Amino acid sequence: MRLKLAPLILLALFGNPAFAHPWARALPPNAPTGAAYFVVHNKGAQGDRLLGASTPRATKAELHTHVHLGDVMKMQQVDSVGVPAGGEARFEPSSNHVMLFGLKQPLVAGERFPLTLEFEKAGKVEVEIAIEAEAPKAEHHH
Repeated sequence: MRLKLAPLILLALFGNPAFAHPWARALPPNAPTGAAYFVVHNKGAQGDRLLGASTPRATKAELHTHVHLGDVMKMQQVDSVGVPAGGEARFEPSSNHVMLFGLKQPLVAGERFPLTLEFEKAGKVEVEIAIEAEAPKAEHHH
Protein backbone atom coordinates (compact mmCIF):
# COMPACT_ATOMS: atom_id res chain seq x y z
CA MET A 1 0.00 0.00 0.00
CA ARG A 2 1.57 3.26 -1.06
CA LEU A 3 0.40 6.48 0.48
CA LYS A 4 1.30 9.65 -1.33
CA LEU A 5 2.37 12.19 1.26
CA ALA A 6 2.62 15.87 0.55
CA PRO A 7 6.35 16.58 0.16
CA LEU A 8 6.45 18.91 3.16
CA ILE A 9 8.84 17.36 5.58
CA LEU A 10 10.30 13.94 5.80
CA LEU A 11 13.40 14.06 7.85
CA ALA A 12 15.57 11.22 8.97
CA LEU A 13 18.39 11.89 11.38
CA PHE A 14 21.15 9.27 11.48
CA GLY A 15 18.48 6.71 10.58
CA ASN A 16 16.55 7.96 13.58
CA PRO A 17 13.02 9.32 13.52
CA ALA A 18 11.49 10.42 10.24
CA PHE A 19 8.40 12.60 10.31
CA ALA A 20 5.45 12.57 7.98
CA HIS A 21 3.54 15.80 7.45
CA PRO A 22 3.73 17.60 10.81
CA TRP A 23 0.76 19.97 11.07
CA ALA A 24 -1.35 22.01 13.47
CA ARG A 25 -4.90 23.22 13.04
CA ALA A 26 -5.44 26.91 12.38
CA LEU A 27 -7.29 28.52 15.30
CA PRO A 28 -9.16 31.73 16.04
CA PRO A 29 -6.84 34.53 17.21
CA ASN A 30 -7.97 34.37 20.84
CA ALA A 31 -7.43 30.61 21.25
CA PRO A 32 -5.08 30.09 24.23
CA THR A 33 -4.11 26.52 23.31
CA GLY A 34 -3.40 24.56 20.17
CA ALA A 35 -2.31 21.07 19.19
CA ALA A 36 0.34 19.68 16.85
CA TYR A 37 0.17 16.35 15.03
CA PHE A 38 2.69 14.22 13.13
CA VAL A 39 3.77 10.64 12.56
CA VAL A 40 7.17 9.52 13.84
CA HIS A 41 8.70 6.65 11.86
CA ASN A 42 11.45 4.77 13.65
CA LYS A 43 13.71 3.18 11.06
CA GLY A 44 16.17 1.99 13.71
CA ALA A 45 16.61 -1.42 15.28
CA GLN A 46 15.92 -0.01 18.76
CA GLY A 47 12.74 1.44 20.16
CA ASP A 48 12.79 5.05 21.32
CA ARG A 49 10.56 7.26 23.42
CA LEU A 50 9.35 10.78 22.85
CA LEU A 51 9.82 12.53 26.19
CA GLY A 52 8.69 16.06 25.52
CA ALA A 53 8.36 19.00 23.17
CA SER A 54 8.91 22.74 23.10
CA THR A 55 8.31 25.60 20.68
CA PRO A 56 8.95 29.34 20.73
CA ARG A 57 5.28 29.73 19.69
CA ALA A 58 3.93 28.62 23.07
CA THR A 59 4.76 29.00 26.76
CA LYS A 60 4.69 25.25 27.17
CA ALA A 61 4.10 22.10 25.15
CA GLU A 62 2.91 18.81 26.65
CA LEU A 63 2.38 15.29 25.34
CA HIS A 64 -1.28 14.36 25.60
CA THR A 65 -3.43 11.42 24.64
CA HIS A 66 -7.15 10.74 24.60
CA VAL A 67 -8.50 8.07 26.90
CA HIS A 68 -12.00 6.62 26.97
CA LEU A 69 -13.61 6.74 30.39
CA GLY A 70 -16.92 4.99 29.86
CA ASP A 71 -18.60 7.04 27.13
CA VAL A 72 -16.42 10.08 27.69
CA MET A 73 -13.26 11.00 25.80
CA LYS A 74 -10.85 12.72 28.12
CA MET A 75 -7.50 14.30 27.40
CA GLN A 76 -4.71 13.17 29.63
CA GLN A 77 -1.10 14.26 29.85
CA VAL A 78 1.45 11.48 29.34
CA ASP A 79 5.13 11.43 30.34
CA SER A 80 6.35 9.79 27.16
CA VAL A 81 5.20 8.04 24.00
CA GLY A 82 7.02 4.93 22.80
CA VAL A 83 8.11 4.57 19.17
CA PRO A 84 8.73 0.87 18.45
CA ALA A 85 11.77 -0.22 16.44
CA GLY A 86 10.82 -0.40 12.78
CA GLY A 87 7.43 1.04 13.67
CA GLU A 88 5.74 4.39 14.14
CA ALA A 89 3.94 6.57 16.65
CA ARG A 90 0.99 8.49 15.27
CA PHE A 91 0.06 11.88 16.67
CA GLU A 92 -3.34 12.71 15.23
CA PRO A 93 -6.71 14.17 16.26
CA SER A 94 -8.47 12.13 18.98
CA SER A 95 -5.23 10.24 19.66
CA ASN A 96 -1.78 11.33 20.85
CA HIS A 97 -0.95 14.97 20.20
CA VAL A 98 1.31 17.74 21.44
CA MET A 99 -0.75 20.36 23.30
CA LEU A 100 0.53 23.92 23.03
CA PHE A 101 -0.31 26.15 25.99
CA GLY A 102 -0.07 29.93 26.13
CA LEU A 103 0.21 30.57 22.39
CA LYS A 104 2.26 33.71 21.79
CA GLN A 105 0.68 34.38 18.41
CA PRO A 106 -2.33 32.92 16.61
CA LEU A 107 -2.00 29.74 14.57
CA VAL A 108 -2.81 31.11 11.11
CA ALA A 109 -3.32 28.73 8.19
CA GLY A 110 -0.40 28.79 5.79
CA GLU A 111 2.18 29.74 8.41
CA ARG A 112 4.81 27.44 9.91
CA PHE A 113 6.56 27.23 13.24
CA PRO A 114 9.37 25.09 14.69
CA LEU A 115 8.69 22.37 17.24
CA THR A 116 11.55 20.68 19.07
CA LEU A 117 10.86 17.08 20.06
CA GLU A 118 13.02 15.43 22.68
CA PHE A 119 13.65 11.70 22.36
CA GLU A 120 15.28 9.42 24.90
CA LYS A 121 17.84 8.09 22.39
CA ALA A 122 17.66 10.36 19.33
CA GLY A 123 17.93 13.48 21.50
CA LYS A 124 16.42 16.76 20.33
CA VAL A 125 14.93 16.86 16.85
CA GLU A 126 13.40 20.00 15.37
CA VAL A 127 10.50 19.68 12.97
CA GLU A 128 8.64 22.39 11.12
CA ILE A 129 4.90 22.39 11.74
CA ALA A 130 2.67 23.56 8.89
CA ILE A 131 -0.53 25.26 10.08
CA GLU A 132 -3.48 23.87 8.12
CA ALA A 133 -7.09 25.05 7.98
CA GLU A 134 -8.16 21.39 8.15
CA ALA A 135 -6.61 17.97 8.58
CA PRO A 136 -4.39 17.12 5.62
CA LYS A 137 -5.52 14.18 3.53
CA ALA A 138 -3.01 11.48 2.61
CA GLU A 139 -3.34 12.32 -1.09
CA HIS A 140 -3.29 16.07 -0.42
CA HIS A 141 -0.89 17.98 -2.70
CA HIS A 142 0.23 21.56 -2.29
